[in-house]
Amino acid sequence: MTALTGSRPTTTAHGTRHPVPQWASALAHAIPLLLLPQCLWRLPFAFGFEMGLAGEGSMPSSLWVSVPYVFGLSLITEALALLSFGLVRGWGEVAPAWLPFVGGKRIPPLAVIVPAALGGLATTAFWGYGLLGWLGFHDVAEFTSGGWQVLARLCIAPGMLWGPLLLVLTYAYSTRRCRPAAHQG
Repeated sequence: MTALTGSRPTTTAHGTRHPVPQWASALAHAIPLLLLPQCLWRLPFAFGFEMGLAGEGSMPSSLWVSVPYVFGLSLITEALALLSFGLVRGWGEVAPAWLPFVGGKRIPPLAVIVPAALGGLATTAFWGYGLLGWLGFHDVAEFTSGGWQVLARLCIAPGMLWGPLLLVLTYAYSTRRCRPAAHQG
């Protein structure tokens, strides 16, 4: 029951007030999976295996530093990717009840749209810079063989879709959340 009206809000199967397009739900599920190959690619670096990179390694030689750094980076990447579910689930519209102070309260749409859009733009810019390097616009890491380079790009390339897909999900969320409550004719 809501505190203000004493009635239950109308929700869909996803726990959202308005229906979520099936394609949007599929995109939200795809984002963490698209980032998984790059997260797995980076794990050997934690143990000093340079995955065919030419030149001096950039990782600290101490496992006490490299292991938490690389594993932490992968976990944070996946955790941020999982936040895309908030754009297609009820917890992106109403704060979960277990949260102190805000639990059960409706989340203003802009409180979700602004950080999601900024995150989408930031990841697009970050990965866009890498893509420009692959296209020859600036120097990129060199590999000891073409096989290592191909493997690296196959693992990293899906992550380049993160930003654009997040922006598409943000747009879908904003059109769903910001639509008028009733059509007046």
